[in-house]
Amino acid sequence: MVLRRLVSALALVGLASASLAQEAPQPPPQPLPRADPAAMGFSPERLARIGTVLDREVAEGRMPGAVLIIAREGRVVFHEAYGFRDKAAGAPMPRDALFNIASMTKPMTAVAVLGLAERGDLVLDDPVSAYLPGRFTEQRVASLDLAGKLAGTVPAARPVSLRDLLTHTSGLVYGGRGTTEVHRMLPAGSVAAAKDLDGDRFLDALQAAPLLHQPGTVWDYGFGLDVAGLVVERLTGRTLDAYLAETVFGPLGMRDTGFVIPPGSADRYARALPEDPATGKPQVLEPDATRPTRFACGGGCAVSSAEDYLRFALALMNEGELGGRRVLSPVFTRAMLTDQLGPGVRNLIGNADPTRADYGFGLGLAVRTRPGVVRLLGSVGDFSWPGSSGTNWWVDPGRKLAVVFMAHTPGTARWRYRYLINSLVYQALER
Repeated sequence: MVLRRLVSALALVGLASASLAQEAPQPPPQPLPRADPAAMGFSPERLARIGTVLDREVAEGRMPGAVLIIAREGRVVFHEAYGFRDKAAGAPMPRDALFNIASMTKPMTAVAVLGLAERGDLVLDDPVSAYLPGRFTEQRVASLDLAGKLAGTVPAARPVSLRDLLTHTSGLVYGGRGTTEVHRMLPAGSVAAAKDLDGDRFLDALQAAPLLHQPGTVWDYGFGLDVAGLVVERLTGRTLDAYLAETVFGPLGMRDTGFVIPPGSADRYARALPEDPATGKPQVLEPDATRPTRFACGGGCAVSSAEDYLRFALALMNEGELGGRRVLSPVFTRAMLTDQLGPGVRNLIGNADPTRADYGFGLGLAVRTRPGVVRLLGSVGDFSWPGSSGTNWWVDPGRKLAVVFMAHTPGTARWRYRYLINSLVYQALER
């Protein structure tokens, strides 16, 4: 009993310390270096096409507004805002607007997990049950009939590992991305789960359903990074948002990134159009980032600005370091950015995002593995993972190029803008 009370007291002290660390003022980040676009190999005239196109998209009612930032060789060459932060209110889009970044949260959660692996606090190929006691033991895998109904279950061939969580090969799929009976048993997605459930109830919901696939056999989009975030919380005694603030956001100078927008910054929060331009149906962006979710979901609950996320992207391009502040070692960063899907893994990434069809997958993000096959312009080794809210980013290490595009276009238009911005950026390169 005494030991239990001591552990509880230490946990409370840890949580209090995390809260104080999160609220403590961070020193102002050093500005990212700027450079003349022409000196960095961009045509100023061709870069101007971006504004022409996005102004047209706003004027024709297909998007409310956007922010685009481009860096080459670590220097910002382009940073512009277009349209409206809130079209209904007539508020123009500022360059430091804040956006729901949805699944762009996942790579940041992966960095948190890999940082713990560096310190020896976890091993990626350990079972998840080793870090969440009583969870994900004796897993069962669904047997489905041709109509997608549950015909029975079979034992999992092996436990779900932490690596499975980071590579979407765990079988813990999003309920809103399929029609089988297993999908209907699960929360629709990361945000829906975090709005309605706390961390323990979320894990209960996952365990109430069988896995859709045997662990390690199929890339299928799902809750892996949300569970990974809860592993981080269990190991550190901090909430995921507090831990990321201390170990990633603070060191990289990402002062506008977190899981809740404070009241003093709410006037920079970008809004989606009230109706989906493609369907005419009401469009609500979830979550409302001015209010906390039930738990900080590592799969999709963060908010950020374009320049903040560029800092994160540049750190990954620079093997885990930015401005002399290291958040991940070079070896672990390279592992994160290397395809982890073996030849026996069925890759369904194109079902989750058609713009990333035929990509491989590293730890928390997509990686291009071969030239001339995928639909986006780029080069072998480029990496990315966009957000369902309409946000997007990528890094092309071969060209020393990093791009972040922020827009709240949560409908099917988000895929069109991924192709469009990709084309507009590359057509402006002259070398």
